[in-house]
Amino acid sequence: MIPSAAVAMTPWAALAVFAAGLGAGTVNAIVGSGSLITFPTLLALGYPPVLANVSNNVGLVPGSTSAVHAYRRELVGQRSRMLTLGPASVAGGLTGAVVLLALPHSVFKAAVPFLVLAAALLMAVQPRITTWLADRGERHVHGGAPLVIGVYLTGVYGGYFGAAQGVILMSLLAIFIDDDLQRLNGTKNALALIVNTVAGVVFIAVAHIDWSVAALIAVGSIIGGQLGGHYGRRLPTAGLRACVVSVGVSVAVVLFLAWH
Repeated sequence: MIPSAAVAMTPWAALAVFAAGLGAGTVNAIVGSGSLITFPTLLALGYPPVLANVSNNVGLVPGSTSAVHAYRRELVGQRSRMLTLGPASVAGGLTGAVVLLALPHSVFKAAVPFLVLAAALLMAVQPRITTWLADRGERHVHGGAPLVIGVYLTGVYGGYFGAAQGVILMSLLAIFIDDDLQRLNGTKNALALIVNTVAGVVFIAVAHIDWSVAALIAVGSIIGGQLGGHYGRRLPTAGLRACVVSVGVSVAVVLFLAWH
């Protein structure tokens, strides 16, 4: 079990956590990587990394639910796709949560920035890759076994840390599935919700949660999820791709500088 650590929650700190949750919920609905707003905020306020991570995860689950609701129109007709990819997210989220609780936090630190950067670069070259796969007849409605494996591995990462999980998911979905990017954004939000919920259940069961932090992030991210859904679906395909790539590269640089 993760030990607790008392951190004083002043009114200004509470406002900062709420604002971070609002920003994270908005960014998660559009791109992903909202944890890069909330997680550093909690660290700056003095919360230990693992306590901040698990409390942040639990707090963002309602925001992920809000984002899925905001993108409900884009999810129409995707039941079969979710039934194919959803179980991989469940298994991945469970694996990642167990890994976080069982292994030193430094295990993934060296790799995470490079994984995020790779995802951003994949999104940048996605049109060329999808054209190549289409010529080979390897893109279809569910993405096939390579996508299922990729979604599982992304779920492992999401259950462990989660920042830029959405960037990685969007890259994989856009490469392997022949569909509109806004519909795939809805898929991304639903899969991220599954991962966060599974990991959150594990954390609630066996880890210490700072419930004041989780509650403030939850309220902020619920509002942010609606804002992100409203404005995110207005982005053209090229704008959405550019947003994913720029956020992914920024996240990778921030993580590398902070952890190395």
